[in-house]
Amino acid sequence: MAITTAPVKARRSASPYLMKARRTSMGRKFQDNVTGYTFLIGAILCFALFYWYPMIRGVVMSFQHTRRGVTTWVGWDNYVRIVHDVSFWAAWKNTLYFTVLAMVLGYAVPFFVAILLNELRHAKGYLRILVYLPVMLPPASSLFLFKYYAYDPSKAGLFNAILSALHLPTSQWMQSTAVAVPAMVIASTWMNMGSAVLIYLASLQTIPGELYEAAELDGAGVLRRMWSVTIPQTRLILALLAMLQIVATMQLFIEPLILANGAGVQDSATSVAYLIYQHGFFQNDLNGAAALGIIMLLVLAAFSAVYVRLTTKENA
Repeated sequence: MAITTAPVKARRSASPYLMKARRTSMGRKFQDNVTGYTFLIGAILCFALFYWYPMIRGVVMSFQHTRRGVTTWVGWDNYVRIVHDVSFWAAWKNTLYFTVLAMVLGYAVPFFVAILLNELRHAKGYLRILVYLPVMLPPASSLFLFKYYAYDPSKAGLFNAILSALHLPTSQWMQSTAVAVPAMVIASTWMNMGSAVLIYLASLQTIPGELYEAAELDGAGVLRRMWSVTIPQTRLILALLAMLQIVATMQLFIEPLILANGAGVQDSATSVAYLIYQHGFFQNDLNGAAALGIIMLLVLAAFSAVYVRLTTKENA
């Protein structure tokens, strides 16, 4: 009996120390959690004040009508009025047209520039700085540069001078209903492609060189190596930047505001974001602007949900 009871007594005598150690560990975890939650409160308050409250307030305002300080509930009247506005459909047409052109030009060009820079052996740092330089300029400065120097409708403009030197017809650029949106795409691509190029470069440098060597041994050319090695290895980055670019280009605002003075000729440059700005600040129609903003939010949310669903199936 003495042999069997000694370990029991040892375990019983050690249990208060184990309980004390557990309480100490739980106390430290609680202190760590309190510290983390304390730092988290600031972020939550910022999000609640500057993101969540404006969104909820915008939803509420879209169902209201305010006149001379008196607010009344009008249901779907603001949405019906916005949809029947002539500029509504012109704005969506221009925005979607801009998004498609930006995916063709502004999405493909940075990727090919990154591949080119990755293949170079000399002056890599200098060329990367040169490509990223437009991103460091304020967007307004870049757009004013395009407006008064590159897109000057006279022959003194840079692009018209180049066209004249090549014996090609010149253009009115932002004063033309057919060229206004492509001109905005060119300016936007020049301003923003530096960031995408650096992201692509970082992704390209993670691709093992053995894959390219194996492809070369199999007789694959440059285009075949890019299709069979480069694109599959950078698929996730390409998918992520595609979604981010579509969401960003759908919120087109500063380009028409500066280059086309807002709407352009016959609403040729009006975007949905600029139409929201016009309703809110020029027409003093905050309720209509809120309704239009909610419509844009729902369109982008639906696109993001479909996109995430499709990419999840592909990666599964």
